[in-house]
Amino acid sequence: MRQLWKSFKALYIATVLMLIGSGLLSTYLALRLAADHVDGLWIGALMASNYIGLVLGGKIGHRLIARIGHIRAYASCAGIVSAAVLGHGLIDWLPAWIALRMLVGLGMMCQYMVIESWLNEQANAKQRGMVFSGYMVASYLGLVLGQLVLVLHPGLGPQLLMLVALCFSLCLVPIANNRRFHPAALRPAPLEPRFFLKRVPLSLTTILIAGSVIGSFYGLAPLYASAQGLDTQGVGIFMGVCIFAGLVVQWPLGWLSDRCDRGKLIRTFAGLLCLAALPLAILPSAPLVLLLCLGFLASLLQFGLYPLAVAFANDHVEGDRRVSLSAMLLVTYGIGASIGPLTAGVLMKFFGAQALYGFVSFCALILVWRIQPRQVTHEHQVDDAPLHHIVMPDSIASSPLQAALDPRVDEQTVTDQMTTVPPVGEKSVDEAVQ
Repeated sequence: MRQLWKSFKALYIATVLMLIGSGLLSTYLALRLAADHVDGLWIGALMASNYIGLVLGGKIGHRLIARIGHIRAYASCAGIVSAAVLGHGLIDWLPAWIALRMLVGLGMMCQYMVIESWLNEQANAKQRGMVFSGYMVASYLGLVLGQLVLVLHPGLGPQLLMLVALCFSLCLVPIANNRRFHPAALRPAPLEPRFFLKRVPLSLTTILIAGSVIGSFYGLAPLYASAQGLDTQGVGIFMGVCIFAGLVVQWPLGWLSDRCDRGKLIRTFAGLLCLAALPLAILPSAPLVLLLCLGFLASLLQFGLYPLAVAFANDHVEGDRRVSLSAMLLVTYGIGASIGPLTAGVLMKFFGAQALYGFVSFCALILVWRIQPRQVTHEHQVDDAPLHHIVMPDSIASSPLQAALDPRVDEQTVTDQMTTVPPVGEKSVDEAVQ
């Protein structure tokens, strides 16, 4: 473990700093708009634009990295993100905030792609599972720490925006000082939507719903907690506890996923989430301790849906298509995460803040209805299914290249998708060795 930290500490530190900034920015913007009595529709639109930026960044990031190289692309995007963050403090016009939020998502996706391609280049086949787990821990740790900043600094002044910009500026340092060889550029993986819609429809449905629920949570849960009477510190604690649940659930979920039918597990988690979210949707107010317990339980279940759906999809797709599958799942998640906050925002505008968890409960009920294990024919199930469940970061902190780190993806498949021409201004590994 010490050797793993020594090899990848620069990339993990950069990830933590990025996610501190990202997590703090989402909660800050929601609380700032709530303090200005802006309705949930605008807050939902801000989070939706962030996910639209993330999806667009998956395509633009490949081209940018291929043109100017990894470090230059990372530095350029970090600069753009820092400027966009500070732009929120200079402009009060909400449509401009939506454009800035999209820029933040787009730039961060390119940064994720640089970090993940570097992790894949440096990890050998035996390390990939541990490297992936370390990346996931760094992602969730950053998100949780971003919420805890609000506990230490409850004011909603421009200082918090400066702190977010500071994190995105500092994340440049470990990347710029990384002395490892530059990873080879990757061509964008083909999406093949028709193929995957026919092959893994239940997984895509789960990913779409999970994206709607989790996107709504990140964007609108601070508004819900504020409407429950919590101050800024209380909102930070609530969000931190809920996001921490996403980290806690990963390892017991992996144990269950490797031993139980994954289709039934998805339906069970959805059914339990439907029930767990109901008290939060019904109770007009609750003590902090009760809110934390109910929020932790609901988050435990909602953050379990995405990794279960990914594992379920991989069981029914051949190894040479799993990089494309990862890209398709990310786009599907992004679509859901763009629609969810807007829908939940409209509901909160007309029915109050509790409508957020009413929306979560309804989405979970749709999954209970749609995910019927008896519909799974196992006609296309891979020979070694069920594949080992891999602990992975939330899609808010990953790119299509995360498949390259997944031990379920054959290493040769990833190598075959690498370009042979090195990016401009960088040498290939072979040239550097010579």
